[in-house]
Amino acid sequence: MKNASIFAVREVDSPYAWFRLSMSLLISMIGGVGLWSVVVTLPAVEADFNVARADASLPYTVTMIGFAVGGILMGRLADRFGIMIPLRFGAVMLALGYFLSAQAASLWQFAALQGVLIGMLGSSASFGPVISDITHWFQRRRGLAVAIGASGSYLAGTVWPPVVQYLVDSQGWRDTHVIIAGICLLTLLPLSTALRQRSPEVAPPAPGVQTGPQSVPETDEISLRGPVVQGLLLLAGLACCVAMAMPQVHIVAYCGDLGYGTARGAEMLSLMLFAGIISRLTFGWIADKIGALRTLMLSSFLQGLSLLLFLPFDGLVSLYFVSALFGLAQGGIVPTYALVVRRVFPAAEAGTRVGLVLSATLLGMALGGWMSGVIYDLTLSYDAAFLNGVAWNLLNLGVAAFLWFQLDRRSPARAMGSA
Repeated sequence: MKNASIFAVREVDSPYAWFRLSMSLLISMIGGVGLWSVVVTLPAVEADFNVARADASLPYTVTMIGFAVGGILMGRLADRFGIMIPLRFGAVMLALGYFLSAQAASLWQFAALQGVLIGMLGSSASFGPVISDITHWFQRRRGLAVAIGASGSYLAGTVWPPVVQYLVDSQGWRDTHVIIAGICLLTLLPLSTALRQRSPEVAPPAPGVQTGPQSVPETDEISLRGPVVQGLLLLAGLACCVAMAMPQVHIVAYCGDLGYGTARGAEMLSLMLFAGIISRLTFGWIADKIGALRTLMLSSFLQGLSLLLFLPFDGLVSLYFVSALFGLAQGGIVPTYALVVRRVFPAAEAGTRVGLVLSATLLGMALGGWMSGVIYDLTLSYDAAFLNGVAWNLLNLGVAAFLWFQLDRRSPARAMGSA
């Protein structure tokens, strides 16, 4: 009864908000399989359909494009009806997509199912809409809470790759997809019920219920117009994830080319994303202390530096180390975009606007994954692909610095409070 009374207080920064965050993290971890299974199965799909590396990277690219478009659509749906409806719809589409893709007779069928059912209508519901929903339930520790929620995709990247690799090795990639379909359907539908309550920021309070003064934070008065900020955030999100995609998308294939085997590559991807969880939590705490844009610049700089380290170090042990270092460096980038959105735009628009920015990051992953495959096919080496990632990372750092100058440096008192 005591616990029931605690969770009955469903307000911003309440114990219920933290319980809700834990459920959101679990949902995001399970639903995030759509982001990572296609990476692990890339070599198997390449061999099955007898295609080039760039063509085999296409399913990942269309999955990310679909994920990006779906993030906007699901965000608008969540703004209007709450998070539970898009989550349940996404669970059904995700299961259907994995089941049907196991029957694909060609790479193009496989890619279409990945892009539409798994990416756009499935996994997208468990990422952007979940993160935007979290921002409604926290203010004092919003940076940390968003970082925890955003870690769901990395937790998925930590848990799913070794599981999928084991299943592919023992069952084949087609049966693996059928198994994933069953897991998603049986877990995501009941878990979505935990998030049926609408946020106190976007839903009118029930009669007689008082909400605290922090329930509806005010947006900042800024020197840049809202559309300009939105556009710059879209560019930053695209650029950072083109850079991020090189090791995340191709590390499994890269290890296979070096002779270490795809299983070692799957382990490195898992290690990279586990380190990303630590990174996101750490940078979330930092964002609450120094502000979102300073955190963005710091994480972007470290990502570019660690990306360069892949060039001189290609030994097995050193690749494990650099993969972990890359994960520790880049985890703070994406969550900061949601914090900036909540600073500049009204709470009622959070789902759509956060979805837009996170969709840009996904397009960046799609573009970066495809570009790296093309560069590899042209050069038969990943060195130029790593340098391409560094160039895009510099663009992200430049945009972040410009936003910091316009929003934080000109109003330092606001910068800390709005993180």
